[in-house]
Amino acid sequence: MTYRVIALDLDGTLLTPQKTILPESLSALQRAREAGFKVVIVTGRHHVAIHPFYQALALDTPAICCNGTYLYDYLANKVLSADPLRPEQAMQLIDLLNVHDVHGLMYVDNAMLYQYPTGHVLRTEKWALSLPEAQRPVFRQVDSLREAACAVEAIWKFALTDENIPKLQGFAKTVEQQLGLACEWSWHAQVDVAQSGNSKGKRLAQWVESEGLSMDQVIAFGDNYNDLSMLEAAGLGVAMGNADEAIKARADLVIGTNLEAGIAETLYRHLL
Repeated sequence: MTYRVIALDLDGTLLTPQKTILPESLSALQRAREAGFKVVIVTGRHHVAIHPFYQALALDTPAICCNGTYLYDYLANKVLSADPLRPEQAMQLIDLLNVHDVHGLMYVDNAMLYQYPTGHVLRTEKWALSLPEAQRPVFRQVDSLREAACAVEAIWKFALTDENIPKLQGFAKTVEQQLGLACEWSWHAQVDVAQSGNSKGKRLAQWVESEGLSMDQVIAFGDNYNDLSMLEAAGLGVAMGNADEAIKARADLVIGTNLEAGIAETLYRHLL
C-alpha cells in the first residue's frame, strides 16, 4: 500500500512533555510535505490551542479537533463540519457535574470556559500565557457554566479532570449510561465528554475520503485511548512508547516515547 496521509495526535505523541516538537520530527514532516504527503493534526484540543504547532509545521490541511467533534479550516478560519453537543445535553451534563462535584473545561466556539480553577486549568493557562499573544488560546472563568452554555453557538466537548481516578471512572460510566454521551480518555486523569458517535477515526476517515483517498493510505500516530479509533482504522497505526500497554497491543507498530525520534524514524523507513 502507498501511504499518502500522516495523521498526528499532539499531546503525548508529537509533543514532548514540555509541549514542544522535536527537531527530528519537524524536519521529517517538512520533507514529507515537500514530497507531497498530506500531514493532518488529529487532536483532543480546541482549535484555539493548536496555533503554535500548526504554524510550526506550516500546514495547509484542516485540523480534526476535540476528538473528532469538528473539522476546522485554519486558512479560512471556519468550521467545515461538526457534531457538537446539543444545548439540552450540555445542561444535563452540567447538572450531573454539580451533583457529583466534578469539574472541568467546557470547549465552546472559540474559547474554553471553566467555573472552578482546577489544577489542569491552571497548568493549561500557564502554558497559554507563555505563548505570543497571537497564538494564545482563550480561557475564561465564568460564574455559571449553565448560563454560559446558553450564550454560545456551539459546545464542542467537556474535558473533565479529577485526582481521584476511580471517582472519575465512575462518573464517566454514569454519563454514558444516563446521558448516552461518548466518554474517551485523553490522559490518565482526563476524560472527554462529547456527542455520541464522534471519534478521531470517524472524522479522519470522512476527511480522507473527501480527498479521494482511503484509510489504508494513512499512517497514524497516537498514545492514548482517544487515539484508538484512528490507529485501528489506519493502514499503519503507530503507538508511542509512552502509551499504555493496552494501546500498544492494539497498534500495528510501537516506537519510542515522545522524547525520542521515533516518529521521524518511522517516516523515513516507510515514506521517505
